[in-house]
Amino acid sequence: MAYLRPSQHKKLTPDELKYTFETKNFELKPETSSQKPIETIIGQERALKAIRIGVELRSQGYNIFITGISGTGKFTSIKRVLETLSPDCSTMDDYAYVNNFKDDDRPILLKFKAGKAVVFRKDMERCINVLKEHIPKALETTPFVNKKKSIINKFRSEQNKVIAEFEKKLQKDGLTLGQIKEGEAARPEILVVKDDKVYFIQQLDELVQQKQLTKRKADSIVKKYLNHQDGLQAVFKEGIKITNLLKDDLDKLEQETARKIVEATFEDIIKKYKDKNTRKYLKDVVNDIIMNVDNFKGIKPKNGPGESDDEIDYFKNYEVNVILDNSNQKGCPVVIETSPTYQNLFGVIEKFNDGSGGWYTDFTRIKAGSILRANGGYLILNATDTYTEPGVWRALKRTLYYGMLEIQDNPSQYQVSANLLKPESIRINTKVILIGSDYLYTALSEYEDDFNKMFKIKAEFDYEMKRTEKGVEQYVQVINQLISKEKLQEFDASAIAKILEYSARYIGEKNKLTTRFSYILDLARESDFWARDVQAKVVNSYHVEQAYNSAKERHGLYESKLSEMINDGTILIDTEGTRVGQVNGLAVYGDDKYSYGKPTRITASVSLGNGSIINVEREAGLSGSTHNKGVLVISGYLKEKFGRNIPLSFNASLVFEQGYGPIDGDSASITEIAALLSTMAGIPIKQSFAITGSVNQKGDIQPIGGVNEKIEGYFDLCNEKGLTGKQGVIMPVQNVKDLMLKDEVIKAAEEKKFHIYPVSKVEDALELLMGVRAGKMMKNGRYQANTIFGCVDKCLREMRHKIKPAPAKNNPQNKQVSKSKKK
Repeated sequence: MAYLRPSQHKKLTPDELKYTFETKNFELKPETSSQKPIETIIGQERALKAIRIGVELRSQGYNIFITGISGTGKFTSIKRVLETLSPDCSTMDDYAYVNNFKDDDRPILLKFKAGKAVVFRKDMERCINVLKEHIPKALETTPFVNKKKSIINKFRSEQNKVIAEFEKKLQKDGLTLGQIKEGEAARPEILVVKDDKVYFIQQLDELVQQKQLTKRKADSIVKKYLNHQDGLQAVFKEGIKITNLLKDDLDKLEQETARKIVEATFEDIIKKYKDKNTRKYLKDVVNDIIMNVDNFKGIKPKNGPGESDDEIDYFKNYEVNVILDNSNQKGCPVVIETSPTYQNLFGVIEKFNDGSGGWYTDFTRIKAGSILRANGGYLILNATDTYTEPGVWRALKRTLYYGMLEIQDNPSQYQVSANLLKPESIRINTKVILIGSDYLYTALSEYEDDFNKMFKIKAEFDYEMKRTEKGVEQYVQVINQLISKEKLQEFDASAIAKILEYSARYIGEKNKLTTRFSYILDLARESDFWARDVQAKVVNSYHVEQAYNSAKERHGLYESKLSEMINDGTILIDTEGTRVGQVNGLAVYGDDKYSYGKPTRITASVSLGNGSIINVEREAGLSGSTHNKGVLVISGYLKEKFGRNIPLSFNASLVFEQGYGPIDGDSASITEIAALLSTMAGIPIKQSFAITGSVNQKGDIQPIGGVNEKIEGYFDLCNEKGLTGKQGVIMPVQNVKDLMLKDEVIKAAEEKKFHIYPVSKVEDALELLMGVRAGKMMKNGRYQANTIFGCVDKCLREMRHKIKPAPAKNNPQNKQVSKSKKK
């Protein structure tokens, strides 16, 4: 059959296969040393605008959530942005916890202006030290000693009077009053007097036995002894009362004496601090010192739990625990918390062990966390770490919602003992900046109550930027900054140009550059390594290319294995000849860091049916949703193109041959259409071509991803088997702007050994693959004969006829049926 030949299709010129960066545009002389280091973030204007709003709006809830893929410099850049914006942080405060003399379990919070908390602590230490020195001296002065003696003599006289009256009563009955020592203490006791000797009441039996005393007399003495016991108790009680009154009067004397010294000592400090809470605390200190003068007399009080005589601190209640000191803070605090545990964020109350299994704490053990250290400024956190750390997310939400920080132990974790302290909560104004993925932001926004109220600003870091003169200049500055910081070798203009080429290739578009600077800077570092490896003083394009190929090789084990199987015939791929219903598709493998393209054989088979297309990958459970959609779009295209005049009476089967893993994407749509139409038309496809492209129902070719990897993957295969000059790749015309192909492909295109054709319609792709005109629909509703569509249309009509043959004109049976219908 003589098919109609198509017109010549335009192929891409070598200049269209890559954008070449002109080294003269860099204004290097010739190294990058003439470039100034960059101090701003490039390519993130949208994110910077959002961050500026979040930074400058100090209203509640304007915390910031920064999203973007890794490697765009979010963590390292946000601190520089905050420093550049120079937000107003004029109200910096210090915080300190002090003892609550009314309730030791609830420490009091004192707030000071920046730098004043440490001053207050020193003032307190000075006052306590003064009192330690002067109170003991005041209690040893002659006037105090004389007053003390006077009080003691007064009460001693009263006590002697009571004892004398009681002794008179005892003497009448031959008894007297004495004292018995029991351990370290002594108690009064009634004794028996006989012959000027003193006996205990228990010794009377011995006197009776010795006949020094009659039994009757002894019983009489015992009776008198018992009669005076009530009197003895009364004397004992009266003595205790007098002793207590004595102690009270002595305490009053000591307190009155100490009061003058304490009030004089604290007079200036009370006047110095105007804050109401601070003044109240100082007055409480004065009263407590006066009430506990014994601490300043050198008399040790009873030890507390876990405390020995050497360890006890009798003046701890007067200490000042400064938990936040901003005396050296310049500008707004910016805290990057890389380990957002509960303790690191919210603070901790430390405990100490007494060595016997007991755990104790006090207000001096309270420690601040990152939220308080960033108060008035900014706290930067990794969103994923913050959300997954036990107890942190719930506490952070509560803190931001109420604006109050409570320093407590994490209730979700096992504790050695319950924490009895409940420090006074702290009002905070910390701006929290979370850095995480867009997926996490979406999940929190949808499922977390009040998340959108607390994080009203979303700043998205872009993964790409437009290629402009300014952008290229800033790129050079970034590389120069790395060179200067890490003391790398100088980079010449060719090296910079090659890095920019790889930047555009990495993002997959020649008119853009990637903003994932971690990738670019790693490439620069490795280029420096290869330059030093050969003892070169300047890094050039060869070293950059070597670094790129080395990184590619490190991740390319599976690619090499796949190439080996294709080359030895294990995986069947033809690069020459023609086959009906068989076409070379292109697929991309790999990950976010490194990807590569390889051809895959796609075949189609057609039989009589009802117009359905079987996706073998889907039936086998290997097809993704996007690929399934692509096959359904193919059905729509065939109905649009051929199903208007006749029902489609075929069943088709599409398969990716030797595909044993999951497959997704719609970039094989044009490939599958070509295989189907080739099978129905019976026109063979040139195996020297590989094709990629998505298709809509109207037959328009749509752009795809990974075009550079796909083209290079097929080129490498053809180059391995031997370039014939007829091989090439057919690709969507929209992807021409994405081409940043390696030099080998460009060289082959220059030598006309490899060709790349852009197409915009299905017809263009089919004509290139089959070498036959696609064909147009004529007025009678049929396609031109001897064209691809004409042959397909003919095949479909024949299939329809086989399924439902047309009635024969000369059939007598048909005529009889017609007559019967008329009757």
